[in-house]
Amino acid sequence: MKLYSGVLSMFGAKAEIAAFEKGIGIDVELVPFSLATLYEPRHPEVCRINPKRQVPVLVDGDLELFDSTQIFEYFEDVAPTPRLWPEDPRARARARLFELRSDEVFFPNVVQLFPHNRARDGEGKAREALDAIGSFYADVERRLTRDAYVEGELSYADIAFFTAEFWARMVGAPAPESLAALAAWRERLAPRESIRTVLGRAARYLRDHGLTSPSL
Repeated sequence: MKLYSGVLSMFGAKAEIAAFEKGIGIDVELVPFSLATLYEPRHPEVCRINPKRQVPVLVDGDLELFDSTQIFEYFEDVAPTPRLWPEDPRARARARLFELRSDEVFFPNVVQLFPHNRARDGEGKAREALDAIGSFYADVERRLTRDAYVEGELSYADIAFFTAEFWARMVGAPAPESLAALAAWRERLAPRESIRTVLGRAARYLRDHGLTSPSL
């Protein structure tokens, strides 16, 4: 399998961490990226496979997939163990919904705090994003006071939120220190080899280019 990703792609990091946790051997190709031009010009294979012209893209023989969640699901089918969705159908549904909320509710507010978006849209939009991020953190704290992970056991939901929260800390929106359960959850995940390998690479890139890097 070949995974096209990017050194600062949150969604690509999700897919790569999942493969690592599953023990699936993948060849990772990091598409060209710079802070000045981002992903332009776009990688031709990524553009051919994904109409949105974005990583991650997975190629496994004649199968071509895009979207980190679709890639997650394929990994779960081809490598059922270790399981990364809860076994119970209701818990699995809740974990899937949380993963979606992490991607589509939490992370867009993080993106709003990226410097170019903040400069374009002003501090009013930034404050709205920070309020929404704070509310999301509070909801996660309530979940984590009941369980060690988002939905009882380590799942794709945890991977999704950990990567998104890494980028939130990168743009200056960390969880408040008062949220002890969330902090303990982060400390449980951060030492995992998958996370240290994938997000450690992103952290090194940031440091090498003179930017503040969140700690793992």
